Amino acid sequence: MPFIRNAWYVAAWDREVTGQSMLSRHILDEKLIFFRQADGSVTALSGVCPHRYASLHMGRLEDGTVHCGYHGLGFDRTGACVHNPFGAPPKGMRLRSYPVVERFSAIWIWMGDPDAADPALLPDFSFNDPADHCVGQGYLLVEANWELEVENILDLSHIQFLHPTTLGSSEVANGAYEWRQEGDQIWSNRDVYGEMMRPELAGPMGVPSDRPVDRWIHTRWDAPANLAIFAGAVPAGQDRNGARGTPTAHLFTPATQGSTHYFYSIAFPRAIGPQAEMLAQTQVEFLKMPFETEDLPMLEEQQRNLAGRSLRDVKLGWLPGDAAGARARNILYARMDAEAAALAGS
Repeated sequence: MPFIRNAWYVAAWDREVTGQSMLSRHILDEKLIFFRQADGSVTALSGVCPHRYASLHMGRLEDGTVHCGYHGLGFDRTGACVHNPFGAPPKGMRLRSYPVVERFSAIWIWMGDPDAADPALLPDFSFNDPADHCVGQGYLLVEANWELEVENILDLSHIQFLHPTTLGSSEVANGAYEWRQEGDQIWSNRDVYGEMMRPELAGPMGVPSDRPVDRWIHTRWDAPANLAIFAGAVPAGQDRNGARGTPTAHLFTPATQGSTHYFYSIAFPRAIGPQAEMLAQTQVEFLKMPFETEDLPMLEEQQRNLAGRSLRDVKLGWLPGDAAGARARNILYARMDAEAAALAGS
């Protein structure tokens, strides 16, 4: 199955790329390196030296120039070879450079046509803006295809069964569900009534854990695989106005056909005071357990069961909560086909 290349993907959290070293990461089956220049800006280059295909992250970074650890060739931020210990830099050797944007506490990369890399196309994750919010950041490498990850977040009915003692409850199946499409954006919304929530969930939402609450879990998808969950709760029967929201980001970037970078976060506004930082860190740690010990094993087993096939290749069953995921897949496949056709015609 091909990837969508003309799109923004999260390559790293902002704190992962420092001024002292290179970050090596596979994205869309390509090895890349990321590093900062003296002015703090981020550079993204192909991570393989064109001389003998050595991995550049095994070399060194010096004054914004990457030096291969095998034969010492140096490449600048544009990918041009600017240093050759044995003579003039060979003009035919250069690395591909990629457009990047640092926004919403993350570093985003555009893997397709650089002329089409418009920052205005970035999905809105302004709740992760570090200027106004404390952001707890998490990361997992999942040995499963990114489509499975999208399906997992777009249909949260599974929290009753996969996360019964952490994120879900027996009331989830009795909740109200709807989905809608706004342009190429998909919403998958679930509202649960009269739910008893665990203290770890209830506390950050500002509701009691010893009496029923009404909870909403509204999920937004932007292609290819950038999702936000807007969740909140109030004591059962009360008006939602003024409720404290707990937005979370679920950003999936294909590493290979069978593995995915999972960047997740939870944010709290700095306006609530010193507790914002504490809540961001304790809550992202709380989320790590169900994501790592419950979601991850299930998704990786699904990947093994697919045996190299994609969701497009198999016949899937149908439940009411599948509608949003099915529509998202239709949008994805149309974009994949359009990119493939354009490439074939070029």
